[in-house]
Amino acid sequence: MIERVKVAVVGVGNNTSALVQGLALHRQSGSLVGIRRPMIDGLGVGDVDVVAAFATSEEKIGRDLTEAIFLAPNNFPRLSCDLPRAGVPVTKGLVDASEVQRVAAALAGAEVLLYSAPSGRPETAQAYAEAAHTAGVAFINTTSDPVARDPRWIERFEAAGLPLIGDDLASQFGTSVLHNALLRLLKERGLTLVSSYQVNLGGTEDFRNLVENPNTKKQSKLNALSGADGVEVAPLGYLPHLASQKVAHLNLEAQGWGETAVSLDVKLKVHDPSGAAGVNIDLIRIAASALRSGRGGQCAEAISLLKSPPGTAI
Repeated sequence: MIERVKVAVVGVGNNTSALVQGLALHRQSGSLVGIRRPMIDGLGVGDVDVVAAFATSEEKIGRDLTEAIFLAPNNFPRLSCDLPRAGVPVTKGLVDASEVQRVAAALAGAEVLLYSAPSGRPETAQAYAEAAHTAGVAFINTTSDPVARDPRWIERFEAAGLPLIGDDLASQFGTSVLHNALLRLLKERGLTLVSSYQVNLGGTEDFRNLVENPNTKKQSKLNALSGADGVEVAPLGYLPHLASQKVAHLNLEAQGWGETAVSLDVKLKVHDPSGAAGVNIDLIRIAASALRSGRGGQCAEAISLLKSPPGTAI
């Protein structure tokens, strides 16, 4: 029997709630709805266990993980599944880089560290990468803060034989994935792009944080669109009443044969945390498989699941 993957998570927000609940739903029902790859290198979706969790919210610290994921400001809905206590108390996360050793010690027994805290805190992201490196575990950066596309970190993780995956996951069916597909379709069909834009609105804490700290997110979104000319990404909008749902508007203006006009407007509405969890479950298994086979540094099989993999702009 294959050994189950032990993952530690940083950030007990909506994305972690969607991951933990989705794992429970899959184990109880066997449902493959929304699952892209049931097996990765012999690892099934249900072969992933969360063994540690880190957060900075005083209300969540010390609570069992299955209780903490429902505390405000989390607003991802409860799924139709029983959720037994995880037996994983939420641990106080890093306050600054001086606590790297404490977190590294708390990672004992884990194979993968999934960094799913809010974007816009590059020093924190790098401190957790340092903790993972110290503890000898794989590191996944789901935020737009540059870690896994920084050559210095790649070199260090390669030398240590530890997988490093990131940056910024491409949601399972999100704005960037859809926008990129439409731009690619225009090119494949011989149309000429005149202009295009995307607008993203959401009600999660991550959206609120990104509105206040947009630093690296816009660049990451542009990275996901392969740097196409004439494409604009509007500043994110935070609307609390949307809760965990994201509403995106896409527009493409193009020209066809004879320079005639072609215009396309698309509205996408999804639960943003579900889109993240649907990708994270694959990234976790990819990282664990690479770790077990001694492959350090970036994982080529993860690149299509990321907005800003190695080689893209910081």
